[in-house]
Amino acid sequence: MFKVFVITYSMYGHINKMAESIVEGLQKAGAEVGRYQVAETLSDEILGKMHAPPKPDIPIITADKLPEADGYLFGFPTRFGNTPAQMKAFFDSTGGLWQKGALAGKPAGIFFSTASQHGGQEATVLTTLPFLAHHGVIFVPFGSGHPNLFDNSEVIGGSPWGAGTIANGDGSRQPSQKELEIAVAQGENFAKIVKKLAA
Repeated sequence: MFKVFVITYSMYGHINKMAESIVEGLQKAGAEVGRYQVAETLSDEILGKMHAPPKPDIPIITADKLPEADGYLFGFPTRFGNTPAQMKAFFDSTGGLWQKGALAGKPAGIFFSTASQHGGQEATVLTTLPFLAHHGVIFVPFGSGHPNLFDNSEVIGGSPWGAGTIANGDGSRQPSQKELEIAVAQGENFAKIVKKLAA
């Protein structure tokens, strides 16, 4: 058995919905899955003013747990084409693991959410790669591994960099069936790679 952690930050729930499909794909390919979220850095007062719903009952991960997994799929929304502060704070807490090389050689992938088609889906991944590189973590892109990525009949998030959804600026659009199918495929594809590396 090989273990994959799905680690997310989701303010309005779009990424958590995508994560359910990611987990489905991982499990289809035989992975044992650990499901976690990173700690919130905003106060309850600020979250209330942003009309953010309550956080789901998903365990909060701490850096010391990361070495237990064989691979990681990180999911988060963009913040101006960049990693959100909550995920960055978690990454910044991994210095002790970096000193030991504890994550070197482990694979990781990314899935994401933006407000619009041109809101930085690929840039969000690109700006996260330095964290992986400094740890020696192997970035695993999704590739063009699903026909929905070539469907121009409707708005569909995602790219060869990973599964994605488009939420609208007010968060009113939920992940579509086609976006969720891409997420399942990314989970399944990633699990197969982790299994090979873990062997």
